[in-house]
Amino acid sequence: MKNKVQLITYADRLGDGTIASMTDILRTRFNGVYEGVHILPFFTPYDGADAGFDPVDHTKVDPRLGTWDDIAELSKTHDIMVDTIVNHMSWESKQFQDVMKRGENSPYYGMFLTMSSVFPDGATEEDLAGIYRPRPGLPFTHYTWGGKTRLVWTTFTPQQVDIDTDSKEGWDYLLSILDQLSRSHVSYIRLDAVGYGAKQAKTSCFMTPKTFDLIGRIKAEAESRGLETLIEVHSYYKKQVAIANKVDRVYDFAIPGLLLHALTTGKTEPIAHWVEVRPNNAVTVLDTHDGIGVIDIGSDQLDRSLKGLVPDEEVDQLVETIHKNTHGESLAATGAAASNLDLYQVNSTYYSALGCNDQHYLAARAVQFFLPGVPQVYYVGALAGANDMELLHRTNVGRDINRHYYSVEEIDRNLKRPVVKALNALCRLRNQLDAFDGEFTFGNEGDTLTFSWKGETTAASLTFEPKRGLGVDNQASVCTLRWTDSTGDHETDDLLADPPTVD
Repeated sequence: MKNKVQLITYADRLGDGTIASMTDILRTRFNGVYEGVHILPFFTPYDGADAGFDPVDHTKVDPRLGTWDDIAELSKTHDIMVDTIVNHMSWESKQFQDVMKRGENSPYYGMFLTMSSVFPDGATEEDLAGIYRPRPGLPFTHYTWGGKTRLVWTTFTPQQVDIDTDSKEGWDYLLSILDQLSRSHVSYIRLDAVGYGAKQAKTSCFMTPKTFDLIGRIKAEAESRGLETLIEVHSYYKKQVAIANKVDRVYDFAIPGLLLHALTTGKTEPIAHWVEVRPNNAVTVLDTHDGIGVIDIGSDQLDRSLKGLVPDEEVDQLVETIHKNTHGESLAATGAAASNLDLYQVNSTYYSALGCNDQHYLAARAVQFFLPGVPQVYYVGALAGANDMELLHRTNVGRDINRHYYSVEEIDRNLKRPVVKALNALCRLRNQLDAFDGEFTFGNEGDTLTFSWKGETTAASLTFEPKRGLGVDNQASVCTLRWTDSTGDHETDDLLADPPTVD
């Protein structure tokens, strides 16, 4: 994976609603800023029950967005990442509809999981209570197969039916997706919800040894097709470290919460500890199409005796601080307050979670860019977007608070804002300095953290002091950036007023 800043975006929410429009915006408005792009699901349909993460056909581009030829055109200038949705598909898919109609006589009968698939001898209350699910309740939905009512496994929503990855039918389905992506100019695949993709009785059915076997099988098949894999798993931080040893890339989902914690409390110890133990083959993010994960910095959800990077009481306080910083907007979009229930996430844009404080936001981005790994920026974050309460009220889907639709005109207006100009400058610095391919060192002195990179011809260092600007209304800078390029040594103590330039 190229060590350049990538954008995460929906094909229909950045521009005029097509892949071609998105491509034009990347090449013009963000030229030199984002050199790769993770396009969130654009399969048929892209606007289902979970915004594309419930595909009816995972191998076809939704014709309302474009074609595979549009993906090929984009690949001429940008590396492309695409989702492979491992755990489930839409109940409206031809395969599941055939099973509903024909039951055991369907050629796809073995493709989907039922309760009895995993518990052929029945399940005890303890068995069912031990299943880990990021939603309230049990992961089963009543469906009729060939006239017989069955309990179908639905980890996320009733419309997303789980695939039996042990079955020939399920495995062949996953391979068909990899085949399509490998011939469609895709460089990287993101294994969505893979942590839930291997079910086994008497386990939590989440990130078990069987899950690691599944990840290994998919990685091997992807590699043979020239695809690099990224694993998407929200879990206890030590599990993230363990996962990293088995895959090409893993998300650093801890750093978003750790930076929010540092910028709202002034405490740097949790970040310092994480820098010492975190995997370097990471993709770093502050925001994604989902909410802000808190599970990744807290104690293990399955064993509370395993302590997290931040004490649980401080995690709870952080959630309350986010709600306060957003004036209750995130509270209205999180948990039981909205239909898309996520037990481990707070729904808000990252910019709003920081109280729309430009200095804090740029500091968080700077630290993200200075950590080892490939940085990704979500499209709402790329424009320092605030919570979209209108969309939330229209759909009552909590995560839609962070899924705004940007017209070309709105993009152009936002590009003129100082905070967005400064973020773009940081992206260009990150892309242009060869120092970020060199040697990384880290310093921890009390309340001050220093991240440094040294290359053959350039160097860069970032000093992060969150206590300098405590308070959501405090506009004091909390970072100092120094860098060396072909013209000499440079320094800025204010990323907003004096963003970096590279020659």
